[in-house]
Amino acid sequence: MSRCLNYQLLSLALLLLMTVDPSSQSRLTEENGVKSAVFLSPKIVLEPGSVSNKFYYNIDFPKGHIAIKNFDAEVVDEAGNSVPLHETYLHHWVVVRYYRQKGVEVAKYHGDLGFHQSDFIVKRNSGICDRGLTQYFGLGSETRKTITYVPDPYGIEVGNPAEVPPGYEERWLLNVHAIDTRGAEDRLGCTECRCDLYNVTKDEYDRNIEPDYVGGLRCCYDETRCKVKEGFQGARRSLYLKYTVKYIDWDLSIVPVKIYILDVTDTWKKPEKSTGTVSRHHCKIEYLVESCSAAEANADCTHTKKISVTFPSGGDIIYGVAHQHTGGIGSALHGEDGRVICSSLPIYGEGKEPGNESGYIVGMSSCYPKPGSIKISEGETVTLISNYSSAQRHTGVMGLFYLLVAEPSPTPNSFLHSTDGTGEIVILHNAVGVLAVFGIALLVGAAVMYQRWNQREEEGYESVLM
Repeated sequence: MSRCLNYQLLSLALLLLMTVDPSSQSRLTEENGVKSAVFLSPKIVLEPGSVSNKFYYNIDFPKGHIAIKNFDAEVVDEAGNSVPLHETYLHHWVVVRYYRQKGVEVAKYHGDLGFHQSDFIVKRNSGICDRGLTQYFGLGSETRKTITYVPDPYGIEVGNPAEVPPGYEERWLLNVHAIDTRGAEDRLGCTECRCDLYNVTKDEYDRNIEPDYVGGLRCCYDETRCKVKEGFQGARRSLYLKYTVKYIDWDLSIVPVKIYILDVTDTWKKPEKSTGTVSRHHCKIEYLVESCSAAEANADCTHTKKISVTFPSGGDIIYGVAHQHTGGIGSALHGEDGRVICSSLPIYGEGKEPGNESGYIVGMSSCYPKPGSIKISEGETVTLISNYSSAQRHTGVMGLFYLLVAEPSPTPNSFLHSTDGTGEIVILHNAVGVLAVFGIALLVGAAVMYQRWNQREEEGYESVLM
């Protein structure tokens, strides 16, 4: 009877394990006080030429009042193997913070919100775009080799219950835009969303696509297909976005940073004092790079796009990085006096293995200025420059710039906290020694005072209160 019961329990346990959705699984580890949680997105099903650009609500995310130190992601298959960009191009992934009204039930992974705006409040980053670019985290093909850690003593504060509106709860949204380019007739054209290769005349909102719009997000939306070579056969497969979040519990020693995203397509213009009109930050997100003329083809063909905007608040630059697509040759942010705030260059792959795919941007260089050395003043006019090679036409390119900014403060207290090469918190061994010496000094001082007090009593002196 006992053996039978044990067998039934074992069978039930195995059955439960078999029915668990891989996307719901996570792995949590901790090292030197830094917790690391690994999650999988919902299943992304692709076949040659197909596109997935879905929004997943209420994704798995660390709980509590925490400071995010790092956020990495990559596309993997069902066995957990990294998938190369020449098979599945990761156009972008973004993670958005939002508040959902308690008691409102929606599908965890849903293509549309399906409920009223009052039930759903997006907690935007501190960027200046009026619409779009609301994410806290996000990259594209460069995700594997772009360093994103937040150095000590800084952190991206989330989960603070004091910030959540009454009756709401904090949640996170994930958008993954992936294009299966196996067997593609024109792989670069597919990744740049050229409209002729997708054979579309209307966008996802059923609006006509103008003849001069030759490529971009409006042509490679969810469930569209890019042209593949005739007769090519490829398996339908399930992929995931594996994302790793490193974080620490929030405490008063952590300095919070604000996230700013600037866009080189921002149409904002500095208002004339005489008119008093306010110009809006309309960020188009993507733009077209036309090829240079035949006469310039063998010369240095560079397309430069730049904008100048007023920075909304001041602070210390803690981190900076650009986002560009294939053809990008670098981006830079300049201060009002012409100084370079941050310059970010693309890293192109040279092989076939994941993270080193030839012809693709597999990373962007990041800026980590010494705290307090690079500042932006409130109301300062900054200039963003984005450079692309125009040896050939590129459609749907981007010129974004991510910044982490901390309010100016005294020199951070690094007595107990420092950083290693990965940006993780480590406890300084020297601090332990200093504390030990300090404790010994207190004991010696107390012994001397006690001896003097005894001497004074013997000599008839009154004790002194200290």
